[in-house]
Amino acid sequence: MDAKELLVKIGGEVHEDYSRNKRVMSFAEFFALLVADPAHHARSSAQYLKDVFDHFGAVEIPSARGPLARWKLFDCAFDSGRDRLVGQEEVQARIYRIVCNFVREGRVNKLILLHGPNGSAKSTLVSCMVRALEHYSTLDEGALYRFNWIFPSQKLGKSGIGFGGGSDGSDSETYAYLDDKLIDAKITDELRDHPLLLIPPPLRRELVEKKSGFSPSDHLLYGDLSHKNKQIFEALLVAYQGDYQKVLRHVQVERFYISRRYREGTVTVEPQLAVDAQARQLTADRSLAALPPALQSLSLYEYRGELCNANRGLIEYADLLKRPLESYKYLLGTVEQAHVGVDNSILFLDTVFIGSSNESHLAVFKEIPEFQSFKGRLELVRVPYLLDYQLEEKIYREQVRPGQVGKHIAPHTARAAALWAVLTRMRKPLPEKYPKLLADLVAKLSPLEKAELYATARTPDGLTNEQARELSAAIDKVWSESEAYPNYEGRTGASPREIRTLILNAAQNPKFGCVSPLAVFEEMEELVKNVSIYEFLKQEPLPGGYHENRKFVQVVRERFLDYVDEEVRSSMGLVEEKQYSDLFARYVQQVSHWVKKEKVRNPVTGRMEEPDEEFMAEVERTLGTVSNKGGAEEARRDVITRIGAWSIDHPNQKPDLPHIFARQFQLLRDSYYEQRKKLLKKTAQDLLVFLAGEASLDRESRERVERTLATMKEQYGYCEKCAKENVSFLLKRRYS
Repeated sequence: MDAKELLVKIGGEVHEDYSRNKRVMSFAEFFALLVADPAHHARSSAQYLKDVFDHFGAVEIPSARGPLARWKLFDCAFDSGRDRLVGQEEVQARIYRIVCNFVREGRVNKLILLHGPNGSAKSTLVSCMVRALEHYSTLDEGALYRFNWIFPSQKLGKSGIGFGGGSDGSDSETYAYLDDKLIDAKITDELRDHPLLLIPPPLRRELVEKKSGFSPSDHLLYGDLSHKNKQIFEALLVAYQGDYQKVLRHVQVERFYISRRYREGTVTVEPQLAVDAQARQLTADRSLAALPPALQSLSLYEYRGELCNANRGLIEYADLLKRPLESYKYLLGTVEQAHVGVDNSILFLDTVFIGSSNESHLAVFKEIPEFQSFKGRLELVRVPYLLDYQLEEKIYREQVRPGQVGKHIAPHTARAAALWAVLTRMRKPLPEKYPKLLADLVAKLSPLEKAELYATARTPDGLTNEQARELSAAIDKVWSESEAYPNYEGRTGASPREIRTLILNAAQNPKFGCVSPLAVFEEMEELVKNVSIYEFLKQEPLPGGYHENRKFVQVVRERFLDYVDEEVRSSMGLVEEKQYSDLFARYVQQVSHWVKKEKVRNPVTGRMEEPDEEFMAEVERTLGTVSNKGGAEEARRDVITRIGAWSIDHPNQKPDLPHIFARQFQLLRDSYYEQRKKLLKKTAQDLLVFLAGEASLDRESRERVERTLATMKEQYGYCEKCAKENVSFLLKRRYS
């Protein structure tokens, strides 16, 4: 296909898309769409936003605190996941509930104010919503319409109704499709008034609400045209002596698309010193001299500004409280009554208002007398830092990529950074907030143990089975302990923005061939020295290790060594992971029959025998459960209880033993490898010799090293550079 044919093909597709999307139509055609489907064509901005949430739907995701609902619009699948929101499911749910309340009340009467520390994803939340609105408006079910006024040229004939000596086009049902050369004037509407407002209010309510059962907003049920549109409508009605059908001939209904770039239906307002709407006289413009005399006597104005541009959609006030108070006092009436006054008229709006603020500005705002007036017009939605390091890790994996930094990113780089960030955000629990048994457990939680509890539901080592169950059942209570406090958990700590910069700085460290956790640790050591720059470093350390940001670097370094140690050992292939699963599955089978006092079939002889006490005891010695209070009997019953509890939450699924008993599986691995420590050390040393290019290894050692290195690359994502760096660090710290 040559260039000309390709251009013709593109032109055909654009024309087909234009026709299919009904970009321009007469009012009669729009009216037919409205009557057929009022639920889609008589929506307010709040109803439209709710439909966007519902269109993408929600999915249930697991968490340490139980299943959470995640709204899929924040995954940005319509945009290949670009700049998606990670976590913040509670905030998503809160925003959806508020929007649903607007729909039930029939009007938007509050501004949603997202507040939280800098970098907690407030802007990302709004950006995802805006981009979802933009995408939805391009779909058939998301079609939005406005209207223009069309005044035909005198070329259509002659009549005496004041249209510049031209025709009233009495032989035409609509002027919507007139060619430009047959049009003397076209007046657009900056507020994008809904075409439904052209129908008188009593008839409008009867048409939409009573006949269809759909309940539009108050704006569409009881509202009216904007000042300019009302003037034109009334002038035409007088000119046509009350003939409503002839007035509608001048209406051209046009589809529009929400676009932040072109400020169409959505706008972000940065801090500034002005009311966000203005008026400019339109009829004084020489380009509109072709208006019919019946309209030239009117003082028509066009409206400009952020509020006008965002009408029928969503307006975002970024860092709202950074403005001087006087500059946003107008929002008191605008938000509650959905209108704003300009020089010569009042603009009635159909807009969802959303703003953001950091906690320091909000705290100051709460202290001023005017806060009481604003309080009833605000829906405060807290957006804290993430407290789950596995979610935090996803942020850095997505934001820092090899192509961006020009280097391979070593395994655990994002996790090390994420874990340290979350540890800086941990708040020391207050035992007095819990019952006695739970209070003792919570009081002993270290920041790392608390972070593990939030991310994986893993309880600290050394607890009895009863204590572990008690703490596991209270994860949500521990998580929400500080929600009512001004200094809530997640308000302070390292910001994702700061951590991202830290990783990018680590990528430029010439000592390391990859973007490595080792380079990240060096950057952390430098960062914690800057106490005067970072607010979270100014917090006083508390008993239990909280706010010990310098020590957290060592804590994360040790956890990183755990990861590397386990991966190197696994890569050596001394034992397959499946062997642990098989061993523990056999243990569970024996325990199940023991608890039920049943015999178990011997897989070799086929005979029914008593459960193997010696085998169960050997496993329990490795796991250390025989030393717990209650001994082996309590441990065995706990195994069955935990499997039963998991099965209730996961019906019709085979129990995931490595997940349910993660700590027990790790103990089995550690026990096995402790017996083979010498071989592990030698293989690690041989690996360094091999990577250095030396040829002193015997055949058996070389083959073992090659298998180990291949597995580290294929299964865990190492390259030779970071494998050498990490194994060398491991030998120095763990096997020297």
